[in-house]
Amino acid sequence: MDLSTSHKRVWVGIDAGKGHHWAVGIDADGETLFSTKVINDEAQILTLISTARERADEVRWAVDISGRASTLLVALLVAHGQQVVYVPGRTVNRMTGAYRGEGKTDAKDARVIADQARMRRDFAPLGTTPELVSTLQLLTNHRADLIADRVRLINRLRDLLVGICPALERAFDYSAAKGPVVMLTEYQTPAVLRRIGVKRLTTWLERRKVRGADTVAAKAVEAAQAQQVALPGEKRAAKLVCDLAHQLLALDERIKDNDREIREAFRSDDRAEIIESMPGMGPVLGAEFVAIVGDLSGYRDAGRLASHAGLAPVARDSGRRTGNYHRPKRYNRRLRHIFYMAAQTAMMRPGPSRDYYLKKRAEGLLHTQALLSLARRRVDVLWAMLRDGRLFTSAPPVTQAA
Repeated sequence: MDLSTSHKRVWVGIDAGKGHHWAVGIDADGETLFSTKVINDEAQILTLISTARERADEVRWAVDISGRASTLLVALLVAHGQQVVYVPGRTVNRMTGAYRGEGKTDAKDARVIADQARMRRDFAPLGTTPELVSTLQLLTNHRADLIADRVRLINRLRDLLVGICPALERAFDYSAAKGPVVMLTEYQTPAVLRRIGVKRLTTWLERRKVRGADTVAAKAVEAAQAQQVALPGEKRAAKLVCDLAHQLLALDERIKDNDREIREAFRSDDRAEIIESMPGMGPVLGAEFVAIVGDLSGYRDAGRLASHAGLAPVARDSGRRTGNYHRPKRYNRRLRHIFYMAAQTAMMRPGPSRDYYLKKRAEGLLHTQALLSLARRRVDVLWAMLRDGRLFTSAPPVTQAA
């Protein structure tokens, strides 16, 4: 093919990766113009942009990853005034079967991405992420990793405690109380707990500023007295429990520091006061919301936002069967979790959210169904608050003005 041939419009599909990308350019007839591997490096990406722009009057780009792997690529494309759209990986995976051949390669995926961008006009455009949104994305994702590490440590700690003293493992909720974890940094076995006794253990915990030290000490010694036998491997397990307890306490401090950073970054946004005024939406959930939706420019109305959160039912009509709605399958799980948790928190306190929840329960809905219905209603409320730039109030705006 003559590389000097110029086309009116070219579509370039890029199968993005961490180390390298694969780019395929096609013309208006779907014919391949070039297929090349591009290292994830500024110089090579700029060379690709220059090559594509030489081949056509207008170049339209499409990528299948909108995360960190494509950050440099998208930033350079936007900086050079190029149009970029996001083709979801699910779409690429499903449409690959419509093309000839069963093999899967980066070149074929890039070809599919380019062809889908050529035929469809409904893909979301990509741009450079604002600094605040990018910061919140990093902080909230890091928080999710820290929470996952915390769950893993607690599960390992409880598993080891069962092999030392099952009664001691059952005595406390180590995920919610700090005092028992502090105790495990020094005292892990029934024999040691019986030896120190309630009074001395209480004094030891009080020196470390543990709340309810007397209650923790009494429950721990009571559990220790219920088991007189020493189990095999107890000494080694006790050392591991001690190490895990120290790690858990250190991890809790890291989570606190991360939450403080999230709170400070989130409250630097002009919308933070509006979002936090809504019952149930604290700084962490609010930061996650902003990290996902950005400035809301990608949502035409509240219905689109509810659909992205999986809170809008999807029609499943066929033939004479109409009015048949089902739960959606493609939605942002994290965004749905944000609205669900906020609704659950708001429902527990007197106010319009609780009144609406009780109304739905009275109509025969289950707890989860009533919460999802409340979450859907709160999407409309939050959308209107952000659109009008006003704080939450339990009274309707018209009534309040009157």
